Amino acid sequence: MSLDQMSQLSSDLWTCGQVHAADFATIAARGFRTVINARPDHEAPDQPTSDALAAAAVKAGLRYEYLPVVPNQIRAQDVEAFAQYLETLPKPILTFCRTGNRVAQLWSLTKAR
Repeated sequence: MSLDQMSQLSSDLWTCGQVHAADFATIAARGFRTVINARPDHEAPDQPTSDALAAAAVKAGLRYEYLPVVPNQIRAQDVEAFAQYLETLPKPILTFCRTGNRVAQLWSLTKAR
């Protein structure tokens, strides 16, 4: 994960591609308070599991939420859960999936609801 590859979606919401356990200290140092993982486990063989990422986030002092969204199959309940997270979780928030596009779509649907 490269901080240079993050996209800002709003004043307190950013997205990027896959993050790894070693990235969480940097994420925390950059001032993020919450990380939302929108990538289902086992999409790719080299992908870290959500449990491993959650442990790394907690160790770095970050809030972590897992909202697995299947590409091109965003459901109404995914949009509602994401909206709830955006309203209630500590900000700023970093979200991620494989490339960041899925989260951008999710955010757009949340804004349109």
